[in-house]
This record gives sequence, structure tokens and C-alpha cells, in this order.
Amino acid sequence: MPGELPTEIVQDPSHGFTRQPAASVRHPDLVLALDAYADDHIRARMYGPAVPPSPTEHAVKLSVRPAAVTAAAAGLRELWKRELVDFQPVDEHGIPVMDRPRLPYAMCPDLTAEPKEEHREILDELARQGAYLLYGELLGDGGAGTRRFRDVLTRVLSGDRTLRIRVDSDLFLPWPMLCLPEDPADGPDDVFRRFLGYRHQIEQTGSYYPSIADDESAPPRPVPVVSLNHDKGIDPEGRTRAADVETALATNTVAVERTLRKELLDAFGSGALDEQLMYFWCHGHFRHTADDSAPLLVVQLSDHKDIDARSVRARRTSEDPLLTYRPLVLLNACYAGLPGSAELVHLGGALIEAGAGGVLGPQIEMPQMFAAEYAYAFVTRYLGGRETAGEIAHGLARHFADTWSNPLGFAYTLHCGMDSRLERITR
Repeated sequence: MPGELPTEIVQDPSHGFTRQPAASVRHPDLVLALDAYADDHIRARMYGPAVPPSPTEHAVKLSVRPAAVTAAAAGLRELWKRELVDFQPVDEHGIPVMDRPRLPYAMCPDLTAEPKEEHREILDELARQGAYLLYGELLGDGGAGTRRFRDVLTRVLSGDRTLRIRVDSDLFLPWPMLCLPEDPADGPDDVFRRFLGYRHQIEQTGSYYPSIADDESAPPRPVPVVSLNHDKGIDPEGRTRAADVETALATNTVAVERTLRKELLDAFGSGALDEQLMYFWCHGHFRHTADDSAPLLVVQLSDHKDIDARSVRARRTSEDPLLTYRPLVLLNACYAGLPGSAELVHLGGALIEAGAGGVLGPQIEMPQMFAAEYAYAFVTRYLGGRETAGEIAHGLARHFADTWSNPLGFAYTLHCGMDSRLERITR
């Protein structure tokens, strides 16, 4: 006699038709993995569709201490601050030029009116040092294996196609600020094309970042939820586009404004933080640690109370993410002096551990004028819901370089989040 067999649903791909499929994450064209071993050497590997076929893995042991590479990266960031942001024009006697601003490359985002020879000299030095970090410090030990690896990587990076690159490493280098070697065929206006941030989309990941399960992301909201976490004491004269950013965040969205540490940390601890974009416009400084390791980034809102990685981690009481909607975090902090050994990614790592889909922030002490311009351009494009964070960051780096001759867009780095996009419900 036929009977009904017992059934049990052990997997529900449709989520009971209550959730839309999460946005797909595409494989990167190139993955560059750098694994540090006991502060003694680095093992480098690369793979992906953009890498030419080989009978063996593209891998090499680099005879360079990880600490030396990290120190060289700190030196490159210091160079950008000293040679570009803090540049002061002087005459042949070393006296400041009276008819120019004291810090012309920090005061105006549009650098097209600056003296061409002076401007070119600065860019050439940034590019030269960016190439040296990649080819001299990291890939410069000169062995046959290293040369072969370096040649293949150079061919991949110097191609005409824009690649989607993931750097999987706990050595957090400012990859968009690194450069290809100078080509004798380059013309005087080709210097920007040497920067990796001009040529490619790049995200940096690391082994301590959790894998963000694509099928665990929450469904899109009918109206995007965003937040402005800021210090109202920044730019009280209204010289920057900070007010325009605030207006953009509040247009056709549910906008949350926070100016106090308690408001932000209570939101983290509430378990109901449903934002898709979190923007920070605030002050930052660096706190030295008890073990005398790299200083850690601390940000402050209007109450000037410290918010750091521990503040975020302390609100997480289970394995569930604090940030259910995997928001992209734009961390536009005005650093109060950036030490060369500062650990810029520590707070960003805590936010990603808490559930952020990615963190975008500057690798140097960014001038307020440019930071606000960048934020306005990024926020308006991201809220459109059509482009990913990687596409926008790459597009803006090129835009500011091509339109304003300004390389500061290369100083913004994505930690995860290359595929992050503001999901919208289509009707």
C-alpha cells in the first residue's frame, strides 16, 4: 500500500521566498598573495585568469624581512606627506614665495595651475619611490626565481586591460600608490599611468579578515539606510564640500546622524544596525600601545572621545555580525599627525570583523579640501546603486589625476569591498 515518505527540509536556497539573492562576487583577475614567515622572509604567489599559464605555480621565496617592507611602506607614506601635501614653495634663497599659498598642494584640489616643472618633479619622485618599494624593496633580491616572478607580474600589471586585483596579505602596503618601472617610451605626461591605482581596481585582504559569506547578506532595503558619523567642529567656516556630502547622504535615503561616541557604540551594541553605507568625517590620532608596537588609529566625533578597534570588538557578544547589512565604511579621518609606523588598518579590520563589507580610507594624512571632494564624488556615485566600490574608487583615482593633475586619489585604499554595491529593490 503506498504511503507518504517523511521529509525534512535541510536546505532552503530560496529562503522561503523572503529574501532576494545576494549580489554575486566575481573572481578577481589577479590574486597576489604575500605570506610573511617569522619575520624572516616572504613567500609570494600569484594566480588568476590574467596570469599566463605555467607548468608550475607562480611562486617564489623572497629573501626580504617583512619588517623591512613594512618600514619601506611607512617611508613611502611619509614621502607623500612631505613632498606633496606639505610642499612649500621657496625662492632660490629658501625664502617662502609670497604670491603663492603656503601649502599649495594641500589648499586646492585642482593642481592644473601649479608650475608644471615643479609639479612634474614631485610626481616623478612619488612614482620613482613607489616603483622602488615594489621592485627594490619587495621584489629586489635579484635571484633567478625572483626575476622570473617579477617579470611575469610586470607583464600582467602593465597590460592595457584594467584588472580587478586582490592582494591577500597581512602586509598592508599602499598598493594603489605603488608604480611600474619607468618606460623609456613614456612621454612627459605619462607619469600617472605608472601608478597601480590608475591602472587597476585593487582591494587588500588579510588572513584575519573573516570570509564574508555572500548568501548571508541581508536583503536590500526599500530605501537605503546610511549614516553620517562626524565631528561638527571640523571646517566650521564651510571651506570644504562637507555640507554637500551631508546633503547627498540625506537625499532619498533614511539618514542617521551621529556626533557622539555613545550614539555610535550603542548602535553597534543594539544588534539592529541596518545601514548600507557608513561615512565618517572626523578627527583621528594615533595611540601608542603598551608593547611599543605600531601606534593604533583612534577616531573621535564631536565629543572628542576615543573610538578604536577595541571599542568595536567589545560590542560583539556572539559570532553574529554587528553590521547585518554589510555596509561599506568610508573612513575619512583627518589625522592629527601620521606616524610612519602607524597601523592604519587596525580599526578597519575590527569593522570588517563586525560585518562591514569593506572599508575605504586614506593611507596618508589627507588634506581636508581634497578629502571632502573625494567623499562627495564617491558618495553620490555609490548611492546611485549601479557601480561597485572598486569601480568608483578606480574611476575617481583616474578622474582626479586626469582632470586636476592630482594624485591624492591613489592614496585611498580599499580593505575588502571591491565588489560592494548598494543593493536596491527594483519595482
